[in-house]
Amino acid sequence: MQIYLDNAATTKMSKTAIEAMLPYMDGIYANPSSLHLLGQQANEALFHAREKIAGLLGCDAGEITFTSGGSEADNQAIVSAARIGEKQNKKHIISTAFEHHAVLHTLERLEREGFEVTLLDVNENGVIHPRQVAEAIRPDTCLVTVMYANNEIGTVEPIAEIGQICREKGVLFHTDAVQAAGHLKIDVKEQNIDMLSLSAHKFHGPKGVGALYARKGIRLTSLMEGGAQERGKRAGTENIPGIIGLAAAFEEACENIDRNAEKTTYLRDMLIAGISEIPHSILNGDAKKRLPGNVNFCFEGIEGESLLLCLSDKGVYGSSGSACTSGSLDPSHVLLAIGRTHDIAHGSLRLTLSEENTEEEIKYTIAAVKEIVAYLRGFSPVWRDCVSGKKDFIIK
Repeated sequence: MQIYLDNAATTKMSKTAIEAMLPYMDGIYANPSSLHLLGQQANEALFHAREKIAGLLGCDAGEITFTSGGSEADNQAIVSAARIGEKQNKKHIISTAFEHHAVLHTLERLEREGFEVTLLDVNENGVIHPRQVAEAIRPDTCLVTVMYANNEIGTVEPIAEIGQICREKGVLFHTDAVQAAGHLKIDVKEQNIDMLSLSAHKFHGPKGVGALYARKGIRLTSLMEGGAQERGKRAGTENIPGIIGLAAAFEEACENIDRNAEKTTYLRDMLIAGISEIPHSILNGDAKKRLPGNVNFCFEGIEGESLLLCLSDKGVYGSSGSACTSGSLDPSHVLLAIGRTHDIAHGSLRLTLSEENTEEEIKYTIAAVKEIVAYLRGFSPVWRDCVSGKKDFIIK
């Protein structure tokens, strides 16, 4: 049995997306900037894809810019807001301590350029209170950027409330919605969102393509020079097959969002209940205010990497956190941000589901995790010290 539970890293492409892309790899393969018939057919497809995505987000087509993915969209949104603020002598940015590194590393770069960044703490469940944002905003604040849902622990933030505060204060609000888009209902106008990032491969679309919504009137700073594509906001020939796949996958995900969420949430809660039976384990993130398919646990006395390798041997494919930092030996900054110690954070497991998973797979996974945790604890000196009383358990 092979069980894929790493959907937060990437999802399997849907047949709908693949079939939508194929004509633009073979028949309509021209450059959409070309003036001949094939070029104009490609350009028309680009136009319709932009309209489709805009309709699903509740915005205008002219407010959508296609990118290579969520990381680029995050970078462009934050840099653009910083440049706007700089012209107004506003160089203060607010974010959170557990953002994706696409956000945090961009903020670090801006700090080196003289911007001041305030990173708000999250509570033990990984939730930001809107009041924290309101209290942190200053006269020189040019941007608030808070992720819609956390990529590691799945916590969903009060985006509409934060957006309302920013709108009232006259501060731009960006949200990294890479994990939320296609899984949670989004309306950028109703939720007071000025800029939003998404990536196709998180909702059964192709890798290497994403989109940035930027409210009309926000002047985007181009990160690349070389052409007038995307209305001068992103140089480079548009990835037409990828964009078509993005639009098809996003439409399919949004059309089935209630049904998919209901099924995935049911399986998620089954998995959480089963793993919670393991002594000295703890769920990371809010039990209810979380993405439908996200399960993240820490286990005392073991290393997450060993758990992952043993699970892989049994055909269960998960992760210990963000795929973007899987090569790092450092504990997850997200888990540290919610108060986990370094030792506990090293023993983490992230299992992320999709609507394609089954009850049989979840039951098998629960049994496998229980067996492997017990096995690994059997030769763990840390676990032995805790059991013998030489060391206190951290997870009670």
